[in-house]
Amino acid sequence: MLGEILKNKQKYDQVFIESFSIDESKLGDNLEYSTIPEWDSVGHMGLIAELEEAFDIEMEMDDIIDFSSYKKGFELVAKYG
Repeated sequence: MLGEILKNKQKYDQVFIESFSIDESKLGDNLEYSTIPEWDSVGHMGLIAELEEAFDIEMEMDDIIDFSSYKKGFELVAKYG
């Protein structure tokens, strides 16, 4: 189980890095919507699309709206897996 969580965390991190073209050092609990220029409304929808593809999920609209931070997003993605 721990191995699966770590694998999903690595995949989650990679989607953030690729979607926003950011360095891994920017990832963490302080990363929130609009705290970096790349994470605007357009970037948000791109991130959601990439996460849905990477994890083979379809997020509900309420979760997409609630996805306000790196930390919250991981919790939301985990609920689908």
